[in-house]
Amino acid sequence: MQAWQVGARTLYSHTVIKFLHTRIRVSDLEKSIDWYCKNCGFTVLKRNDKSPSGNQIVHLELPGNAHNLELTYSPDFKVKFPEDLMHTCLGVEDIVDYCQMLEDNGEDVWPGDWKTKFTSGGLKMAFITDPDGYEVEILEN
Repeated sequence: MQAWQVGARTLYSHTVIKFLHTRIRVSDLEKSIDWYCKNCGFTVLKRNDKSPSGNQIVHLELPGNAHNLELTYSPDFKVKFPEDLMHTCLGVEDIVDYCQMLEDNGEDVWPGDWKTKFTSGGLKMAFITDPDGYEVEILEN
């Protein structure tokens, strides 16, 4: 039986640990919900308009994924973070079609020359930026 330390406790291999969600703070909850649903394919899983700490929380899910994205809004919290602090990543079947859809939706896809890079054998990796400046990486599955 395998064991590992988590703080002062010992966990054993029969203990199942799941990665459930990632939280990001947002400055406009409805704008962020709309952006992630429209551009990334998320749907609203659940919503809590008043958590014990006073935040509004929305969990978004992608079909077929167990991990959720938690959007958290508090009127008292200013969303500000260092550039390149974190990003999320989505895997898509056809990155060219997906990036074209994003551009058709009015999103800036970078690098700006992604069409040339993707058709010339370059790395198929792109980014978009959410309304608060969080980067979303896009990779082809």
